Amino acid sequence: MTAPQVTLVGLGMTAMSLRPGATALELACQATAAALADVGLEPADVDGLLVGSSQGIRPDRLGVGFAAQGGFADLRLLEHVEIKGATTIAMIQRARHAIATGEASTVVCVFADAPLAEGKGSGSLYAHSGGNTGVRGLERASGLLGSVPTYALLAQRWLHITGTSTDALCAVATTARRWAAGNPDAVNREPLDEDGYLASTMIAEPLRLLDCARPVNGAVAVVLTGQESIGTTRLKIRGAGRDHPVRRRRAGAESWFGGGRRAVDNALAEAGIARADLDIAELYDPFSIVTLVLLDEYRLTGDTPVGTFVRDGHTGPGGTLPTNTGGGQLSGFYLQGMTPLAEAVIQLRGAGGGRQVPDAAIALVGGIGGRMDHHAALVLERAA
Repeated sequence: MTAPQVTLVGLGMTAMSLRPGATALELACQATAAALADVGLEPADVDGLLVGSSQGIRPDRLGVGFAAQGGFADLRLLEHVEIKGATTIAMIQRARHAIATGEASTVVCVFADAPLAEGKGSGSLYAHSGGNTGVRGLERASGLLGSVPTYALLAQRWLHITGTSTDALCAVATTARRWAAGNPDAVNREPLDEDGYLASTMIAEPLRLLDCARPVNGAVAVVLTGQESIGTTRLKIRGAGRDHPVRRRRAGAESWFGGGRRAVDNALAEAGIARADLDIAELYDPFSIVTLVLLDEYRLTGDTPVGTFVRDGHTGPGGTLPTNTGGGQLSGFYLQGMTPLAEAVIQLRGAGGGRQVPDAAIALVGGIGGRMDHHAALVLERAA
């Protein structure tokens, strides 16, 4: 018996809010309902549900209990998946496997988060991740609270090793804003030039405020199926790959970057395509430095140094590799790995409006987790 062709057919998104409001559970219900409506399905038509949530033990963290509130029943597949920023692609891989092996026929993958709450900023939640023991405990005792100072250390190290200047960070941030100008879902759409970037607050050198992602309260859901009768705009999952370097942050090995290329190599090999065949790249970009590191690590700039590549506009509108075409997480919205996936779906559907990349047919979607500890890659193609 031939395995069914697994395609991504539905997309649902909530509004991306910078204000406290609905809970993660409520947002997940909205996004899931929108994704099902996108393909004319009801919860009863779904037999698989995969749920992703932001890290940390929080009372409002989305879990498998969402199945009841979301109106699902008689599921053959129900799991909570959590590999930090690699979770979304891991969910897609799991759903694809389940459909191909007959564990399920139609699967919803949903991620929701609501870090913005009355009386506290989102940073207070992220600063408490990681625990208080071992290496993380030493870091916390030294004042490394949350991801910004950690990624600042990574940035300092990478810029030094590669000889890249900090103006490359500026180029990433301003390019993201140019893309966001055409994205009605982006939360930062105001024009941004070099002067505006340099005027932004330095948080942890060399990372400024505008080098950091913008958390939102929101949710995204997608529908995958092996049934050819479902959906009119179908995206084929051509390839997928993962790589987990398992860093121990000890002397004798690079503590912050290096590793991860295997995820992209495997995804491209399965898809049977080369890097030159990619029309767009949607990469996880919680900080501007991550865009630079991933472009370099994944060998997406050819023989051109990464700093030169971004400064010369190759990742921007009209560039040779349009990257993070909705503004990414810097200017679009930060919903972990769902941000790049949602934008890839929009682009491949030709629904990008003012930011649409002409004739976009093949997309690379990348996700990372932790402090570059987990890498995941996905190749999507618009079905003929």
